[in-house]
Amino acid sequence: MKVYKFFLLCLFLLSLISCAQVSNPKNDAVAIEQKIEVLLSKMTLEEKLGQMNQISSYGNIEDMSRLIKKGEIGSILNEVDPVRINALQHVAMEESRLRIPILIARDVIHGFKTILPIPLGQAATFDPKVAEDGARVAAIEASAVGIRWTFAPMVDIARDPRWGRIAEGCGEDPYLTSVMGAAMVRGFQGDSLNSPTSIAACPKHFVGYGAAEGGRDYNSTFIPERRLRNVYLPPFEAAVKAGAATFMTSFNDNDGVPSTGNSFILREVLRKEWGFKGFVVTDWASATEMINHGFAADPKDAAMKAVNAGVDMEMVSYTFVKELPDLVKEGKVKESTIDEAVRDILRIKFRLGLFDDPYVDEKKDTVMYAPSHLDAAKQAAIESVILLKNDKEVLPLNASVKTVAIVGPMADAPYEQMGTWVFDGDKTHTETPLKAIQELVGNKVRIIYEPGLTYSREKSEVGVAKAVEAARHADVVLVFVGEESILSGEAHSLADLNLQGDQGTLITSLAKTGKPVVTVIMAGRPLTIGKEVNESAAVLYSFHPGTMGGPALADLLWGKAVPSGKTPVTFPTTVGQTPLYYAHNNTGRPADGTELLLSETPVGAGQTSLGCRSYYLDAGFKPLFPFGYGLSYTTFKFSNIKLSANSLKKNDTLGVTFDLENTGKYEGTEVAQLYVQDKVGSVTRPVKELKRFARVTLKPGEKRNVSFTLPVSELAFWNIDMNKVVEPGDFGLWVSSDSRSGKEMSFKVVD
Repeated sequence: MKVYKFFLLCLFLLSLISCAQVSNPKNDAVAIEQKIEVLLSKMTLEEKLGQMNQISSYGNIEDMSRLIKKGEIGSILNEVDPVRINALQHVAMEESRLRIPILIARDVIHGFKTILPIPLGQAATFDPKVAEDGARVAAIEASAVGIRWTFAPMVDIARDPRWGRIAEGCGEDPYLTSVMGAAMVRGFQGDSLNSPTSIAACPKHFVGYGAAEGGRDYNSTFIPERRLRNVYLPPFEAAVKAGAATFMTSFNDNDGVPSTGNSFILREVLRKEWGFKGFVVTDWASATEMINHGFAADPKDAAMKAVNAGVDMEMVSYTFVKELPDLVKEGKVKESTIDEAVRDILRIKFRLGLFDDPYVDEKKDTVMYAPSHLDAAKQAAIESVILLKNDKEVLPLNASVKTVAIVGPMADAPYEQMGTWVFDGDKTHTETPLKAIQELVGNKVRIIYEPGLTYSREKSEVGVAKAVEAARHADVVLVFVGEESILSGEAHSLADLNLQGDQGTLITSLAKTGKPVVTVIMAGRPLTIGKEVNESAAVLYSFHPGTMGGPALADLLWGKAVPSGKTPVTFPTTVGQTPLYYAHNNTGRPADGTELLLSETPVGAGQTSLGCRSYYLDAGFKPLFPFGYGLSYTTFKFSNIKLSANSLKKNDTLGVTFDLENTGKYEGTEVAQLYVQDKVGSVTRPVKELKRFARVTLKPGEKRNVSFTLPVSELAFWNIDMNKVVEPGDFGLWVSSDSRSGKEMSFKVVD
């Protein structure tokens, strides 16, 4: 009996050891690498190239199945039918020689079915939790139909609102984009990639795409290495540190070298410097587009240059499967290079758990539009809205308002308010401002609805006249204007950033009635709205707010919620100022606001330099709204700002404390922002750089001591010798509500 008990005890201990080994990430990683090598040793060259081939789904499932059975497809994008996905996976797992699952991909950018604000709107929250929660909602919904890979987040720095894809990123600032992008990676991928609700993230577009010349999509960029490293690369490095599984190359060439053929960024920076272990995919046909660039002579040349540069998988252009066999035979591409690419792809498939369970439970209850998902979408929309103006505290609307005129083409536009990249969004689930306001106020407030314009680009004198007539019978006018969703996003660059159609005329005409005009703008980019702001009593700006945008805006208009959004990108006064961004260099003759403008320039003036500063005669140098700007229904006061030390060494950490007080009558949230300036460097440095931010919610009269910690190491930059270092010297520091306000403090870094 004692022997038997001892035997059972040994079995129990062995099982514990075994479980510990299974749950140990290091052991899991080793096991995965062993499985990869076994698979790789069995693969023909054609099967290896099949793993490197991504196709877009098409109607003939039999044809796709035939290719899968032969091992010629590694990934499929744009398939969202779980029945078809299961059928394709069945072929891969039961009928193909090596039983390698297919990786199903989709552009799930800011929601799958439940659509959150566009990423630029999420950035306006300055709340990484919003970004992480939103990506988690998207992952849960997308994975429920079999999607396990998304081409997001986009972490391109974008400083030109003419570029349509500014909607898809987090704006102009490297730090804000790094924080929000990393949060999105965590949300998409969850606690572990092998969770069935996790989807692999794919930061894009690597790299510099947001600096497309003239704001024209797909255009060339000319970013020197120092600027690339100081501005455009940091968000991608943050994504690697957050565990991003894949990366996507960009369409642009930078200084003549297309990203898809750029071994410096793909091998030297991404792999060697950052230690990235995932795989790299081209953007849609960006391999063959190197022919248009004039960088590759033909598809064969394009395949060679892409693979040798460090690309692992090709999206839809088929040059890898067609051209690489001959390139390997000719010795122009080593099979060992192919092997490394396949290892990278298989590793992600193993980490996603696809080899163990590639199928979707078709009978599972739907998770689409779950109440918790809608709650997350509404909260994101509330936090994303920016109050730009509020004269005489016209907002929030109160009980004295008995009749409201609701006008404008965006008041009841369920599809348009979802914004760009909403392939799977269903407009029948969208709650518009009109419907939400009607539900919120019930019969307590009379609603007169007269859109005036049926879509944003329409020109209609008759429609405007009808809206004006409605306004005359109201206590206040709510006018909803902006952009249709198709006017921003990929391939939708604009040279004119004014409101389209007769929307500007509509606001002007409404203002002439003498009734308070509250303008609500829903758009995919900053627009040049100076005239409309002047004519409005209050202005709310909502980057396309998604499924729950209506209830969010209704709550904000009637004071059930208080605005807290901040501009994640600088708003120009006119398109001629672009690109315009806060973290610019000072120049030798910086503008200071005392310059002569065009209207002040005397007739017959002599040929002098007049203002002798860096500015525009007709537009000055100031933006319409600076980066980080946003009002509230309450007011806040910063005081008692203290630094932990006035002199620090390079391995020290700077502590910053301050009091933040709510001096108004509403509970509200302020986004406290910390900026620094390196006064003198071996190369010129920006006038300010965001280094920390925090959302602080306070009740009326409440004061709180808030603190930031900033390691001095985060003041490092790529210097004149192309080394990333902290240079000793004097620094300015501001704690404020936006990038143009606050009292300057100072500290010194010493050797």
